[in-house]
Amino acid sequence: MDTDLTGKLLIALPGIGDARFSRSVILLCAHSPEFAMGIVLNKPMEGLRLPQLLEQLDVPMEIEVPDTYVLDGGPVSSDRGFVLHTDDVIADGTTLEIDGEFCMTATRDMLQMIGSVAAPRRSVLALGYSGWGAGQLELELAANAWLVSDPDDDLVFGDSHSQKWRHALGLLGVDSGRLQIDGGSA
Repeated sequence: MDTDLTGKLLIALPGIGDARFSRSVILLCAHSPEFAMGIVLNKPMEGLRLPQLLEQLDVPMEIEVPDTYVLDGGPVSSDRGFVLHTDDVIADGTTLEIDGEFCMTATRDMLQMIGSVAAPRRSVLALGYSGWGAGQLELELAANAWLVSDPDDDLVFGDSHSQKWRHALGLLGVDSGRLQIDGGSA
């Protein structure tokens, strides 16, 4: 597959074969023939909210920071923070522009911006990311482990985490109640 899926959503299908990704919705932040990386959007870290984490990291808060959950972005580098945010704030040299709407920045500077009047319009913080080596994602796509869709603001920044998987499927016209793990035979 030569298609660049940067900026697309991956929606896990039943039978994905990896419990860590069951019912996951992932925003692909980068995709190339060598690798792919994305952030899981619908797995909040119970008991860890953004203001609490910023306080633990001694990040000054000039403004009231939204009381949102920190996300479990995936199993890779789970001790590292990744901020998905709107494109109204770009940190020179450190922000990855995902597409025309969404960006990702993984620096303390962005955390400080979130706590200031210079905060992006919308943002979400994830610890860790999901990664694939060369050709690995393409094999999973060929095995029907994922559906691919376009994102919307609610899926990326919304806090209805338990509904995001169904919402993402609904954008494609797929009823989650009709999905099967095994295909039929003709």
